[in-house]
Amino acid sequence: MGLQKIWTIALAVLFTAGCSAPPPPTPPPKTVFDPLTHDLDRAHDVQRTVDENTDATRKAVQAQENGDPSP
Repeated sequence: MGLQKIWTIALAVLFTAGCSAPPPPTPPPKTVFDPLTHDLDRAHDVQRTVDENTDATRKAVQAQENGDPSP
């Protein structure tokens, strides 16, 4: 009877440990290039915004030239 209790407890502990969530991944270490890449990402975002505004303006001008009513 003692061996059965030990196996039951051992299996319960192993099952609980096996079903627990894995630890969260660690963030990548900071490097000396992080400020530069951050600045590049911001510059790309600004360029994307400028390009979107340029496209919207170009479409509005073309619509007015063609005599289309404004949306």
